[in-house]
Amino acid sequence: MADSGGPSPVTVSPEAFLAMGRDILARQPFSILLGAQLNALEPGRCELQVSIAEHLKQQHGFVHGGVLAYLADNALTYAGGTALRVPVLTGEFKINYVRPAVGDRLLARAEAVHIGKSQAVCRCEVYAVSPTGEKLCALAQGTIVAAPEQKSM
Repeated sequence: MADSGGPSPVTVSPEAFLAMGRDILARQPFSILLGAQLNALEPGRCELQVSIAEHLKQQHGFVHGGVLAYLADNALTYAGGTALRVPVLTGEFKINYVRPAVGDRLLARAEAVHIGKSQAVCRCEVYAVSPTGEKLCALAQGTIVAAPEQKSM
């Protein structure tokens, strides 16, 4: 992970940092709908998963591309947000689907590769996991930006 004089070191325990990330995920109705789970979180890195269920598949029996895109987007945002240490949004992202997703669960691993003052460029790999191992299904890259301050009404 590249650093350009970014934020100061995290001062909470790794367990508290992961708990904070899980709390954020629990407040996202769409993440709850998909059954997303945050497995690992540290500054600039994230691992997020979704169990594969029938209602997440398309007509050919593969996981719908929108589910892979959700995983990539959310993992990229966690990686960028924990690197920048401010509330963030996805500024943009691109995804390449490299193979149909078939297995028991999907696993997204993301990391911040460049951290600036107000944005982080991140990359993500999404794997389909089965008893035979992990198979790469998608690659994504995105720019995560500091969220604008919200004004109260």
